[in-house]
Amino acid sequence: MSMDSTAQSLISQYLSSLRSQRKLSAHTVDNYGRDLVELRGLLAGPDKDAQAGDPDLRKTTQVQIRKCAAQLHARGLNARSISRKLSAWRGFFAWLSMEVELKANPADGVKPPKKSKPLPKALAADDAVRLVSQGDPAKDPSSTMATCNRAMFELLYSSGLRVSELGGVDIADVREGAYESAGWIDVDNAEVTVTGKGGKKRKVPVGRAALEAIAAWLPIRAALVKADTGTDCHALFLSERGTRMSPRVTQLRLKAHGKSLEMASDVHPHMLRHSFATHVLQSSGDLRAVQEMLGHASITATQVYTALDFQRLAQVYDQAHPRAKKS
Repeated sequence: MSMDSTAQSLISQYLSSLRSQRKLSAHTVDNYGRDLVELRGLLAGPDKDAQAGDPDLRKTTQVQIRKCAAQLHARGLNARSISRKLSAWRGFFAWLSMEVELKANPADGVKPPKKSKPLPKALAADDAVRLVSQGDPAKDPSSTMATCNRAMFELLYSSGLRVSELGGVDIADVREGAYESAGWIDVDNAEVTVTGKGGKKRKVPVGRAALEAIAAWLPIRAALVKADTGTDCHALFLSERGTRMSPRVTQLRLKAHGKSLEMASDVHPHMLRHSFATHVLQSSGDLRAVQEMLGHASITATQVYTALDFQRLAQVYDQAHPRAKKS
């Protein structure tokens, strides 16, 4: 039996066992077959004449499997797909070890490359401004909650707050008995103080548009304050019942507002935080300042926004440079 027919025969026998013994569907078996044919091609190499010879799958080593996985990664295949192929190869060699003598399963211990973390989604500057500046067209723009929503959304985008931090902002720095404000707005100094992760407090500037939206909200807020709501009466943002605005309600309101404006993305509060970081970095280039304003303990967490900025620059280059056109 030639080397080429040996490889073909082993793969065919394995696929047959998947159908008859494991009762796998035809679609699943086809997928296994493609993965094994791909392995055979990777082991043979690009310059090997299929008619002249074929790799002996019985002699495959772990080093070869690692190299095959690395080749797939170099071709741009994602970690999940490589992991699936390794699983298929591992299953084949496990079966082969029961049919012929193998020193070990060469796919055992071979791990796919680490899954790359997806970049955070940020809105374009024009979309972010449209989202936070426009009232809900389904409601009266002067209504209580529309005014509250605009103030919340403006502050989220203006200062890059987490939604949990926004909910903890009080009308002032309050210290009453056991209660101490986790955060507060300082309109006179145009800044907000919040308590971030690890209980670390930080001060962040508040922009003019957010201050104006908050100023419009404050008289309405005063009418909602109730004496029987405990410490909620100190909260900057209140519900119709006079209770502190919860992160979940803020999320739902922003999502509904985005839909009413027919935004392309499914917007959420953290998207405004990403947008804040991206747009400030694009304008200033000051990574350290963005780190401080976001409250990141490590600069590494902030560096992801440099990748977002580079993507934008790359798009501009591709569109503008006469020699950047891709065929």
